[in-house]
Amino acid sequence: MIRRRVVVRGHVQGVFFRDSVRRRAAQGAVAGWVRNCPDGSVEAAFEGEAEAVEALVGFCRTGPRGAHVESVEVTEEDPRGDHGFTVG
Repeated sequence: MIRRRVVVRGHVQGVFFRDSVRRRAAQGAVAGWVRNCPDGSVEAAFEGEAEAVEALVGFCRTGPRGAHVESVEVTEEDPRGDHGFTVG
């Protein structure tokens, strides 16, 4: 199990970024959350098997169609035993 905190900057709000992340998290059995931030970025935390979490981080580097990702900041965190995935 690993956990990653991700902050995605660019044109990432209003392009179904959060819902796309939620769907991919469900497919990969990844727990955590994703939310829009007041500064226009999207922040998320992903927890699960390393391969699934890294795949989700990789998706964040491009985002869904319509997104324009300028930067992705990834921070390692200790797993917390999260279950489920929420969109804020």
